Amino acid sequence: MNLEQLSQAIEEERKVCLEEIKEVDNIDKLNLFKGKHIGKKSLLTELFASMRNVDANDKKEYGKMLTSFREEVNSLFVNKEKELADKKLLEKINNEKVDITLPPYSLPLGSYHPLTLITEEMVSFFKGLGFEVASGPEVETERNNFELVNIPSDHPSRDMQDSFVVDKGIVLRSHTSAVQSRVMQSANGQSPIKIICPGKVYRRDSDATHSHQFEQMEGLVISSDATFANLLELLTKVLRHLFGEKREVRFRPSYFPFTEPSIEADISCFECNGKGCSLCKHTGWIEILGAGMVHPNVLRLNGYDDNKVQGFAFGIGIDRVAMLKYGIDDIKRFYLDDVRFLRQFKKE
Repeated sequence: MNLEQLSQAIEEERKVCLEEIKEVDNIDKLNLFKGKHIGKKSLLTELFASMRNVDANDKKEYGKMLTSFREEVNSLFVNKEKELADKKLLEKINNEKVDITLPPYSLPLGSYHPLTLITEEMVSFFKGLGFEVASGPEVETERNNFELVNIPSDHPSRDMQDSFVVDKGIVLRSHTSAVQSRVMQSANGQSPIKIICPGKVYRRDSDATHSHQFEQMEGLVISSDATFANLLELLTKVLRHLFGEKREVRFRPSYFPFTEPSIEADISCFECNGKGCSLCKHTGWIEILGAGMVHPNVLRLNGYDDNKVQGFAFGIGIDRVAMLKYGIDDIKRFYLDDVRFLRQFKKE
């Protein structure tokens, strides 16, 4: 084949390639196109093989024409391949696109548990007065839970706190006073101490106002000059903070083994303003917490000289505060995880 015949063959093949590449609309047809026009059995391959029969003077020009044509066909293949890839990508984008003009999916928002709300409110109040938050384990030794707060094994008050026994000498703590014991022990007789101890406690109780598990917050102040008057002022402030500044507060003598003297605090009923109703059992008052001056035995048992320091302590049931503040009729509602109940306590 001379140069003129080669040129004619290339031109005819070019026309065929240009027509066929227009019809290619998927990768399978493109592969067929490649095999037919660039592959081992293509006309282009046959033309390259025929170079051995070309006159030596024409081989350079012959090879130049074939190389140029091969690059042209390769270019057609590469361009079409990119075109198909872009088309596929565009289809994928169109099929998977998100319509940002549509309203978003509505996700339900959680709410704070009422016990969490009360705990946070009380912790914030006491921190503002300089108290530190202390914590301890819920599984305690009988020594920390009872003996170090002046409740020996034969003390009748243990019958009032029928405990959950885990092992010999180990119980679920029945009050957060065990944390106070730990703090005093670690202080090695040093003062001042000014702490609150919020947390879960456990007692064998079960009725509308009591649960075998409930939340409690106790406070402890030990110093050389802590007085009963300081305690009364503090309790009045916290109760009015929780239930309203106009709330009347009264204190009654009581008994607790870990304080002496001991008192109980009442607030005027916010339902009837002291006139008497079913909430306050027609007394006009609602019992809310217990407190007193730290018993000298407790100070001595925990490494303090009761002639040099004194202190006061108080304990308040967070569940009880929440029930009164939010008008909840049964303590068990706090522990049923009823979304309808919890949804009422969304915090803005």
